[in-house]
Amino acid sequence: MAPFEPPEIVLSGLKERIESLTVQGDRLYLGTATGSLHVYSIADPADGKGYTLALLDTKKALTRRAIDQLGYVKDINSLVVLSQSQVTLFDLPDLSKPTPLARAKNAFSFALHTSVQHLYPDGKTTRPPGAEFGSPIMAVPTVLTYLVAGCQRRLVVYSWKDGEAQDIKEAQLPHSARTITFVTSDVVCLAYEADHILFSLDSMSTIDIASAPTTGKSGAGMGMGALTGLGGYMTLGLGTKLKPCVTNVGDSEVLMAKDNVGLFVGVDGKPSRKTHITWPAPPEDLGFVKPYLFSILPAGSVPKATEGDILGQPTFFSTPVVQIHSSISQLISQSLPFPFNSPSPASPPAPQINYALRLLTPSPSAKSPLFVVSTPTDRATATAEGSTIWCFSMKAWGEQVDELVDAGRYSEALALLETIDPAVLPDKERRTGLIKALDAVSQFRKGEFDRALDLFTELNINPAKVFSLYPESIAGRLSVPREKWIEMFGGPPATAAPETPSPSGSSDHGDTPEDSTLPTQVLASAAGVVSRLKNPLDAIRPSGPKDPETASISSRKGKPRTDSFSRSIESLLRYLPDRRMKILGALEAFHITPAQSHQHAPLADTSIDSLREIPDVPFSALTPEQLVRCAQVVDTTLFKSYLVGRPGLLGSLCRRDNWCEVSEVEEALAAREKFSQLIDLYNVKKMHSKALELLRKLSEKETDVKDKLGPSIAYLQRLGPEYLDTVFKHSRWIFDEDSDMAFEIFTSEEVELPPQNVANFLESVNPKFCARYLEFLIEERSEESSLYHDRLAELYLMMTLTAKKTGDDGARKDAYDKLLRFIDETNHYRIDRLFGVLPTDDLYEARAILLGRLGRHDSALELYVYRLRDYDKAERYCKRIHQPESNTRNIFLTLLRIYLRPSVKTTDDLLQPALALIAHHGPRLDPEETLQLLPPLVAASDVRVFLIGALRVPRFDARVVRNAALARNEQVARKLMYLEANRVNITDSRICPQCHKRIGPSAIVVHAPGGEVTHYHCREAFSKKLKEMRHL
Repeated sequence: MAPFEPPEIVLSGLKERIESLTVQGDRLYLGTATGSLHVYSIADPADGKGYTLALLDTKKALTRRAIDQLGYVKDINSLVVLSQSQVTLFDLPDLSKPTPLARAKNAFSFALHTSVQHLYPDGKTTRPPGAEFGSPIMAVPTVLTYLVAGCQRRLVVYSWKDGEAQDIKEAQLPHSARTITFVTSDVVCLAYEADHILFSLDSMSTIDIASAPTTGKSGAGMGMGALTGLGGYMTLGLGTKLKPCVTNVGDSEVLMAKDNVGLFVGVDGKPSRKTHITWPAPPEDLGFVKPYLFSILPAGSVPKATEGDILGQPTFFSTPVVQIHSSISQLISQSLPFPFNSPSPASPPAPQINYALRLLTPSPSAKSPLFVVSTPTDRATATAEGSTIWCFSMKAWGEQVDELVDAGRYSEALALLETIDPAVLPDKERRTGLIKALDAVSQFRKGEFDRALDLFTELNINPAKVFSLYPESIAGRLSVPREKWIEMFGGPPATAAPETPSPSGSSDHGDTPEDSTLPTQVLASAAGVVSRLKNPLDAIRPSGPKDPETASISSRKGKPRTDSFSRSIESLLRYLPDRRMKILGALEAFHITPAQSHQHAPLADTSIDSLREIPDVPFSALTPEQLVRCAQVVDTTLFKSYLVGRPGLLGSLCRRDNWCEVSEVEEALAAREKFSQLIDLYNVKKMHSKALELLRKLSEKETDVKDKLGPSIAYLQRLGPEYLDTVFKHSRWIFDEDSDMAFEIFTSEEVELPPQNVANFLESVNPKFCARYLEFLIEERSEESSLYHDRLAELYLMMTLTAKKTGDDGARKDAYDKLLRFIDETNHYRIDRLFGVLPTDDLYEARAILLGRLGRHDSALELYVYRLRDYDKAERYCKRIHQPESNTRNIFLTLLRIYLRPSVKTTDDLLQPALALIAHHGPRLDPEETLQLLPPLVAASDVRVFLIGALRVPRFDARVVRNAALARNEQVARKLMYLEANRVNITDSRICPQCHKRIGPSAIVVHAPGGEVTHYHCREAFSKKLKEMRHL
């Protein structure tokens, strides 16, 4: 990438040697070797043209000797001039009233820095220690300007606060500061002839710089100029003395050139970066335009690669070369050999005249150009041609970023974006997100799967696009060829040239610097060419770290390397659960759960483009439909990842509700014979027909009946009423195999199916199964509904009649017995309905039972006697329904009447069963009516037992007992009257027969029946004696 436009000549033919330059606003000030000052106006580029300079004024002999350095103090609107080792201030714009700074004599350089500081009344940036919290002491914004002059072994500090001069400070130094650069607003870096040191302007003390090991060789020569100044205005003195190279490269950081190595140092004096910049030779000049570092390398130090070169004999550019490094990546962004306007920069024609280049950096502002002065080294030529000023204009920020993206240097593009103010690049946020995504793709291509997926997560990248980076075995139809990854994520389309894989097995992500001015091979091979050189060219050999590709290969040598696909799957398995939980949480806000996955359109109905067009936003910002699609994609990919990387986890995923797309995984499961997981997945997805079909196919391999039918039965038992048709469809073949096992489908306690539908289905299979099911409902589940009882009775009836027609006596007898037992013992069927469907010329016993249930006992008994001729059943029937105090108390008499007074013509002898009935149940027959029913020719001996029993019937005995009790009561009453009429005469001489004492006036008792008189208290003992005497 070339961040700068090709340099343009803005001023040529200036006969005087240019020694210094500074820019203030639209004014350009040039200091010459003769002490003259030229003032030019700068016109901004218009219509694509470069900067133009127009001479405004020339101050001849402003100083008696060369102007070594220029600067500008905005606070006092003055130009700072260093000439003859004296720092002088000139008022602008007329440059009148020169004010030499008396204490800045014997100066070698100076540096300026202007900033806005929030100062407290004590002049410090920190709150006074004694100030209470909440006190009215406030920091005041103050424009603070420092002018630091490096004099002979001392440092002089001038300062202004809001334009008011402050006290001058001075510090002694061990050496003279040849170059001064501000690190921060209060810390400067002092470059001595052979060393560097930091200096604090607050404490007026030095800070040692920690030495850092370098691999570069020491150079013989030193630069002829150095940059000084920072902040709004940077200048470069171009004196004849050699000065060390040091420049500020950002906040709190400077770059120091030590020989051919550039070290980054922080404000604490320690290396701020682990890496450094290596040049082929010590640079002659350094400059910085944020974020690019300019260096001028001497002629003959930079090798060039051409097809005609022979290994070991490289050719070099015979002119100075301007190299532009990115301070972010420290890689070469652009390399320009002089002359800059050569038609073929890679191999410019060697000029007959040598030129010296000097770098003049007026300002680090993005809009400010950078100026390079070229002057012939030959004095006569310099006098004839003069000096030329070249202007380097930076390309637009957006264009630079786009070029980095096109080159695949995403990390550098991101770092560049961080340095750009959003006001300059309005779409910075959008570009940042896009490039981060492209960088994640680049990391993925290099095998850094964890880092890539972490970036995708951070950016909320649509999971469908992430999965597209995986092969078809994981991503399915979402998979995209490797060469289209970048384009899919919004990057530039892939070029027509085939992609060359990197040695590590993954494609190169493109983070190799490219140059639009020099051929790529010049930059890519320069370090390699120099590294092969032998003495005396070892001084320009690169001393940086090993090539990362080579280092990675050598580090892997002899070590087993984990398969990249396996590592990508492991990373994916860490990425997917996080995405899955976030999606499920977002779906819950819409009351959508994985259990409803079968209610949504399948993933196959959505086009690939629609899936990839889901925006890269947090899941909470997506619509319900988009969330469902994301959930389907994530769960399907998780399923495939488990299948490839962790098959043991498939079962738990299949058994839980999920959003997996069955059509994309069922073939893979079947191919790996993961049938149990496939069946579980079908079950979760409510695809029960597929599951049952698979179970039936698997059953063909089994020989044991339980192993063959058990899984299908168990599956069917779990299906609810909503899948009734499926249950019926897939249970028929099980009935064909084993009806007893098949019947377990409908008697399971797991779910309850509609009994009426089940009964209809079973009857269509076989009425026996329906009858068995109804028996189960009635007996096991205590079903009392007449609907099922009526149906069972009718089934028994139908089975009986069907068996009779087919001549199957065993089946007929079994069904008829069940019918009789059912209608005789059950009370929940509708008797009249069943009676109406019974045939009138058959099944008389069933009719008899039903007639009895209807209360028509005489008709029932007639069927037993006349049709069935089963007198025992008729007698048992009477015994069962006989109740003495009910309307069936004369049931035996009714049966006797049927025997002895037939209502139909019959040839059967019914006298014997009648006499047997009289003999067995005589007490239950009315004697008078029984005797009336008996035929006249029946002998008394035939009914002797009945007659004897009739005389002892309870009614006769009751009358006798009643009359006897009445007579006894009358007798007792008469005796009581007699006893109550008796009198007892007690005299003084009467003695108690118990105690043999005189009775006297004591209480007495008269004992029956003899009338003995005793004391009241002797009554019990005397009564006991009387009882004993009676027993004797």
